Formats: sequence, C-alpha cells, structure tokens
Amino acid sequence: MSVPTAPQKSADETEIQIKSPDPRPGAPPEYSSSFVPGPPGPAIPPPAGYPGGLPMGYYGPHQPSTFPLYMQTGSIRPIQYQPGKYPAPQLSAPVVWMPVPTPIPHCPPGLECLAQLDNIHVLQHFEPLEMITGFETNNRYDIKNNTGQMVYFVTEDTDDYTRNAYRTLRPFVLRVTDCMGREVMTMQRPFRCTCCCFCCPSTRQELEVQCPPGVTTGFVAEHWNLCRAVYSLQNEKKEDMMGVLGPCSTYGCGSDSVFEILSLDGVSVIGSITRKWNGVLSSMSDADHFEIHFPLELDVTMKAMIFGACFLIDFMYFESSPPQRSSIHHD
Repeated sequence: MSVPTAPQKSADETEIQIKSPDPRPGAPPEYSSSFVPGPPGPAIPPPAGYPGGLPMGYYGPHQPSTFPLYMQTGSIRPIQYQPGKYPAPQLSAPVVWMPVPTPIPHCPPGLECLAQLDNIHVLQHFEPLEMITGFETNNRYDIKNNTGQMVYFVTEDTDDYTRNAYRTLRPFVLRVTDCMGREVMTMQRPFRCTCCCFCCPSTRQELEVQCPPGVTTGFVAEHWNLCRAVYSLQNEKKEDMMGVLGPCSTYGCGSDSVFEILSLDGVSVIGSITRKWNGVLSSMSDADHFEIHFPLELDVTMKAMIFGACFLIDFMYFESSPPQRSSIHHD
C-alpha cells in the first residue's frame, strides 16, 4: 500500500522560491544578516626573497591591501620599459608642404608655387661634421614660404674631390625638387679661374638657370666693381633684364646684408635678397638664412633668376672655407 507523500516540486519551482523577490533579471540573492565571521586563519609566511612581504604594487591573493599591477595606486604607474635600454622612439615633426596649385598658362612646370609668392626663405642645413672635420660636404637648402610651409628642396650635386679641392670657387650643380620629388629647376656654375687679371671677363663668376632642367631660362653674371657686388640678370640670349647691387661690406657682422634687385635702368628697386644675421651661428658655420622679396606679379622666370642669384651670392660671399693645414713647417 503506497503512503501518500507531499507532491514533489520541480527544480525550476525550487529555484524560483530561493531567488530574491527582486523582479530584475540576474539580481543577487539576499544574504542573511545573522552571518557571523569565523576565526582568523593561520598566518601565511611571506614569499622567499622578500622578508617584509611582496614589494609595493605587486598583487598577492592573500594580501587584501595590495592591488594588481595594471591598476593605478595613487601616482604609482607600472614601468613599461627599462630606462636607457629601450629608449622611447623620437618622432620627428612632419614636413608640411605648400599645396600645389593648378597649372598656370605660360609657366614652366613645377614653378606654379613660385608664381603665387612674393617672399621666400632659403634656409641652409647646418652640417656639424663639416665644421668639426673641415671636410666640405654637399650643401642642402630648405625653401619655405612665410607660413613655414616647404616649397622646394635644393641639393648640391658635386663630387668630393671638386668640393674639397676648389672650396668656394668650385663648379657645382644645384637641383631643385618639389613636394613630389620632381626636379623642376637646375642651376649650374662653371669653373672660373681667378689667377688672371680680376677685370678679365674670363674670371667673372656666372650661374646658368635651367627651368625645366635642360632648358636654359637665363644667366646670373658678375660684373667687376671695386667695392660692391654687382650682377646682371640675363635672359637665355644673355641680354640684361635686371641688376643686383650689393652692400659695400658683404661680411656684415651683427647686421643683415641686403642685395637690392634693380630695374634695367638702375633707378627702381624691384626686390631684395637679404642674408639674415643669425648671431654666432652665422660667424661659425655655413648655415645661412636668406630672405628674398620680389613683386607678386613679376614674371615667374625672372623670379627664378632672382632665386638663382641668391645661391651664387651665397657661394661667393658667405660660404666660408674651413682653415687648411699648411704643409710648410717653420723653424
């Protein structure tokens, strides 16, 4: 004979009765307030090698006052790398180039930026190795506008022997590249012997400007003068178009050196090439800074000629040669 028993409840019904009456899903169960903490457990000895316990900032499961390493405790932060062994990478500032304008009619390709400017800065790179060792290296220049945007990059292309044998009188080739790496202009200076009479035409310095490379745009020709630097800006037929008149003393110590750009009749001042004084750096190194001014509406080919005259002036008057050791010994 079966004895009647209380109806058995399913597992789901039992779970519902145990759960908290809180209708929110996943709510934690209510704990009895009559909970009494038990006696403290046995003391755990500190780890080997650390007599006072774990170092600060290290996590121990039996030390309630410690935190994991990835958590910040006040101003203490985890060390990412050992100083001196894994140095943080130094990110150089990105070069900001002037936006390339649309092609302009009758403008040589690559000179569109120059056509829209009335002022540019020519900044020569400082070469500490050249100053220390006396070994002449290829010159490099950054061409920037007034806002500091890069317009062109100029590099000298001369072999080591020519640079160090002829120094400031060396023949050279300067290559002007734009933001896309295209060579948009080339400047060439032939060698001129200076051992002859100073008034002889064969001793006068000259610079040819090609824009685009291979197509002669004009020449920068030196004229003899007793106390001033005098040049003429010529077209491809070597016809004078403008003049350049320098100061009486081009080696101005403590002041800028201004070379005026004159009209063909020599009356009007059209622009200027100014070598800025950079303090001690100007007297100890070749890191020159030139500022060129010309009218905005001036023909872009003439702007290129003024631009080329700046480099001939730099090599003739401001490219200091390191002192050479004499092979003659005096008793």
